[in-house]
Amino acid sequence: MIALSPAATGPRIGLALGGGGARGLSHIHVLEALDDLGLRPAAIAGTSIGAIFGAAAAAGLSGHEVRELSLAALGRPGDVWGRLWNLRPRSFSDLVGGIPLFDPEAVLREFLPPEVPDDFADLAVPFAAVATDFYGVAEIEITAGTLRTAIAASVALPVIFRPVERDGMTLVDGGIVNPLPFDKLPDNVDIVVAVDVIGTPVRPAKRSAPNASEALFGASQVLMHALVAEKLKSRQPDLLFRPPVDHFRVLDFLKVKEILKVTASVREDVKRQLDALVRRQTSAPLAEE
Repeated sequence: MIALSPAATGPRIGLALGGGGARGLSHIHVLEALDDLGLRPAAIAGTSIGAIFGAAAAAGLSGHEVRELSLAALGRPGDVWGRLWNLRPRSFSDLVGGIPLFDPEAVLREFLPPEVPDDFADLAVPFAAVATDFYGVAEIEITAGTLRTAIAASVALPVIFRPVERDGMTLVDGGIVNPLPFDKLPDNVDIVVAVDVIGTPVRPAKRSAPNASEALFGASQVLMHALVAEKLKSRQPDLLFRPPVDHFRVLDFLKVKEILKVTASVREDVKRQLDALVRRQTSAPLAEE
C-alpha cells in the first residue's frame, strides 16, 4: 500500500479515482475543486481512466492544466482519428474477430502529456495504480517502477487493448477487480474522497434490448457496480461522489466537451462537501468562496 506524502500537512486527503472509460473525464472537476480549495492530496489511487488522471495529479499537474491537456488531446475528432489510425495494429495476432487490439503503451505515448514522468519515484504525490493479473486471477497494486507501463496495464480494457506484460504477469484493466480503489489509500489519511464514474447501462430509445457492444460494456458496468456495492458494505469513504455520467458510453472520449459540461456541477459539490468536512475537522476555513 502507498504511504502518505512526507510533506503532507493536515488534513491529509486520500483521493481515489475510479474506472469508467470516457466517463472518467469528469474526474477533472474533482481535481479543479481541490485546487479551488487550496488542497493537495497526500496520496492518490487510480483504476483505469482514474489511473491516468490520478498519475497526472500525482505528477503535480493542476486541474486546469489537466482540463486543457484533455481538450487539446481529444477536442479535435479528426486529429484523434488520425493518431489512432497511425497506432492501428499491423499484425493478425492483434485482431480479434476483426476488432483491432491497440497497444495501450503506444496509445499512452501518443496521448499522455510529457509532464507525467516515466517512473513512480519522480511523482510529487504517492500514487498507486490498480491492474488485474489475468492468469493469476488477482488484483495487483503497482506503486513503484515504470509508471507508464503501470498506467497502460490499468487501462488495458479487454477487446480494446491488448494485455500488458510486466514483472512476469499478464495484466489487464484494473476495473475488472477494483473499479473504485479507495481501499488502496493509506489507513492514516484523515479524509478519503472517492469518485465513482461507472455509470449505469441506459435502455436504448428505439430498441427493447442492447446491441452486442452495449451488452458487452453494459455487463461490465453491472459487474463493477456489484464489486463496489460489496466493498461499501465493509468500508465507506468519507466522501463519495458519483458524477451524472449514465448517458455516456465507455468510449465516448470525443464527447469530452459535452461530458465536462454535463458533469460540471461535480466541482461545486466537491468544494461544498469537502470544505464542510475539513472545517469540522480543523475548525478553520480553507478558502474564500
